[in-house]
Amino acid sequence: MAFKVAGRGAISPFIVMDVMRAANQRAAEGGDVIHLEVGQPSGQAPARVLAAAKAALDSDPIGYTEAFGVPRLRERIAGHYRDVHGVAVDSGRIAITTGSSAGFLLAFLAAFNPGDRVAVAAPGYPAYRNILTALGIECVLVPVAEASRWQLTVAALEQVEGKLDGVVVASPSNPTGSMLSAAEVAALAVWCEGRGIRLISDEIYHGIVYGAAAGSAIGAGEHAVIVNSFSKYYAMTGWRLGWMVLPADLVRAVECLQQNLFISAPTLSQLAACAVFDCTEELNDRVAVYRANRDVLLNELPAAGFSRLAPSDGAFYLYADVAELTNDSAEFCRRMLAQTGVAVTPGVDFDPLAGSHTLRFSFAGATAEMVSAAKRLKAWRK
Repeated sequence: MAFKVAGRGAISPFIVMDVMRAANQRAAEGGDVIHLEVGQPSGQAPARVLAAAKAALDSDPIGYTEAFGVPRLRERIAGHYRDVHGVAVDSGRIAITTGSSAGFLLAFLAAFNPGDRVAVAAPGYPAYRNILTALGIECVLVPVAEASRWQLTVAALEQVEGKLDGVVVASPSNPTGSMLSAAEVAALAVWCEGRGIRLISDEIYHGIVYGAAAGSAIGAGEHAVIVNSFSKYYAMTGWRLGWMVLPADLVRAVECLQQNLFISAPTLSQLAACAVFDCTEELNDRVAVYRANRDVLLNELPAAGFSRLAPSDGAFYLYADVAELTNDSAEFCRRMLAQTGVAVTPGVDFDPLAGSHTLRFSFAGATAEMVSAAKRLKAWRK
């Protein structure tokens, strides 16, 4: 008897995870690997987070929390917006999620219906379009490039044909590391508000910047949704914890969805994360390492033939145009891994339109790894 397989799973893979699997298989077979494919801070979570987790294991039952999370953590996040952005946020609008991944799913479910149209930058984070597609929401890819500093603009959105119901922006961006200023975020928010278009602002790389601070949508639009994460700047990737700042009209909808889909985010992770806002010095030391890593690759990659790079003003990625080297980025990355042990992600993961000639390098690891990877790639390209 044949069983039906639902079409929701007929979406593109998250290719970086396939690359990581191939790299891990190489390592399991005795080969050496330098991981420049996954956007994951190296090392453990901050020391105070680890201490808080250990204390919680000794003193807390680690049961369910209320759907939106531990009140103390939500209040700390509200304090973060007050201290960093000067904006008062009611902690009742803050939802703690199982990573930013659950945040995007909850936002898309609450804000959009099947058949709605949501604009996303290309290149951009692949899970946006894949989650939207699985939900029956049309993902409208808007090409961005050097002329717009790899970001969506009001001018680009005004060229989109047909009605839009939503816009997803990311600053700093994955994979380009490009950023929007506060004024640019505000302009996008005003444009969306005036047209009844829901703005979803991905701010998971906030804090990892190498110049001016990234602009936030907090306070910029009455109906905007902000998604953030403890995975990147806060270095708690595997703890699977994120948060949302919700507009008033979506609070109850997201709460009901959270109750039914996830019940609540992981309790131990929430209790540990209450301490992370006291770890600024340690976290900024990590950003200094990312900066050093970026500088190594910016200095060395051109000698290996990777000279056309996006700005990388934030996050921990370099996005390279390699049209002069290949028009099959997936095959190029497989060959690079096999011949050098350096794992990077093909641009087709981020851009179905033009990603066949781009690559993403992650520099979230140790500086020594960047030096070694650059040395290998230069020797390979000779």
